[in-house]
Amino acid sequence: QLQASGGGLVQAGGSLRLSCAASGRTFSRAAMGWFRQAPGKEREFVAVITWSGGRTVYADPVKGRFTISRDNAKNTVYLQMNSLKLEDTAVYYCAADLGGGLPVRGSSYDYWGQGTLVTVSS
Repeated sequence: QLQASGGGLVQAGGSLRLSCAASGRTFSRAAMGWFRQAPGKEREFVAVITWSGGRTVYADPVKGRFTISRDNAKNTVYLQMNSLKLEDTAVYYCAADLGGGLPVRGSSYDYWGQGTLVTVSS
């Protein structure tokens, strides 16, 4: 029900925009988050946006470089990633929390996408 896309290979300093499209139901009232998991590491929180888009929270490593946004008419959430670094290499997952709020814990989320791989090269 959540399909993440937009990953790929990019050089350090470059940009990518990830998309997460929802299908099968509407997530217009859900908080939407992005997480990532690098090789050999645990999954970590990246960003979250409220259902209205009025509030966002970012993990410290991505503040000022990543921007989360959403288009409820399209049932899609985005993650614009600029100034990418080698350490941003990971599989990125989108997730939906039907309870709303601004959850930063993965356990709070009800639905998960399949992930899209972002590889940043030097």
